[in-house]
Amino acid sequence: MLQLKTWTEEELDRLLTEPSDALAADMASLDGDLLVLGAGGKMGPTLCVLAKRAAEKAGRPKRVIAVSRFSDPIVKAYLQQSGVEMISADLLSPGAVESLPDCPNVVYMAGRKFGTKGQEYQTWAMNAWLSSRVAERYKDSRVVVFSTGNIYPKVPVWSGGADEEVPPEPVGEYAMSALARERMFEYAAHTFGTKVAVYRLNYAVDLRYGVLYDIAKNIMQGLPVSVTSPCFNCIWQGDANEAALRLLLHASSDVFRLNVTGPETAGVRKTALQLAALLGKEVCFAGQEEPTAYLNDAAKMAGLFGNPSVPLGTLIQWQARWIQAGGRALDKPTHFEERGGSF
Repeated sequence: MLQLKTWTEEELDRLLTEPSDALAADMASLDGDLLVLGAGGKMGPTLCVLAKRAAEKAGRPKRVIAVSRFSDPIVKAYLQQSGVEMISADLLSPGAVESLPDCPNVVYMAGRKFGTKGQEYQTWAMNAWLSSRVAERYKDSRVVVFSTGNIYPKVPVWSGGADEEVPPEPVGEYAMSALARERMFEYAAHTFGTKVAVYRLNYAVDLRYGVLYDIAKNIMQGLPVSVTSPCFNCIWQGDANEAALRLLLHASSDVFRLNVTGPETAGVRKTALQLAALLGKEVCFAGQEEPTAYLNDAAKMAGLFGNPSVPLGTLIQWQARWIQAGGRALDKPTHFEERGGSF
């Protein structure tokens, strides 16, 4: 089982980018280099370094090319020292997508969620219009398309979550535009024969951000934890990134869809009480538990790749230790309590 040896950012990044034998084997089977679009966000930097390390472990080094605006100097320095090539670009700018290099393998992470309210046009441009351009530009590549569990309807908390066969019912403009993003790549698959895999994520946990961090932060600040959306799924970011890379080999012109999250249905109230005990703090709650939540069934993922390497209980312990050690935060809240699709 994975273990954090020290509570430093360097150790956290090392653990997030430690490739499994299974990932190394898949990278050995994957022909060609890798292009990651939108690589400067929360998950992108460690995904790029994980890909680089996995290819090296497999004895088949690859170029990993990260594309983003790269506004954070910490991210730029981290990628540079890890041997990841960088292209600074605003993908919405005229000619930006067309100027990118050809590449047989693409992970498409660029997107917009927070700040949608009041700037809906920007979210649709990023999630739908840009997706159509990227889908056409890389119609001859394998593409893993990041999406979200928000495209599903809320389901009963006892149901085990929505699986990949549940028809989408997006609520709010972010979720609608995320589904539009999927549809753009489906069009490319059916029109051009593009090999596409759709990656529907529910809450990656990195310790510097995520739903566990958000709950713990409220506890530390003496703020109430909302239980209106009573349950959630989450997954260690290292496992989430590994799934994205391994999904490249499953990309198909029939469009392969995969829910990516942990197997546990985590109760907000129970998780908050566990975190409060570990942090030595009291916790108070707000709202009343609703009978439904945004939950995903990750059985298909477990069948393909096995269960995540870090279980929920360990993530909760790690999150508390990270905060007690004064670990850095990214200040990017998940808004896990939002039920009306307004981000």
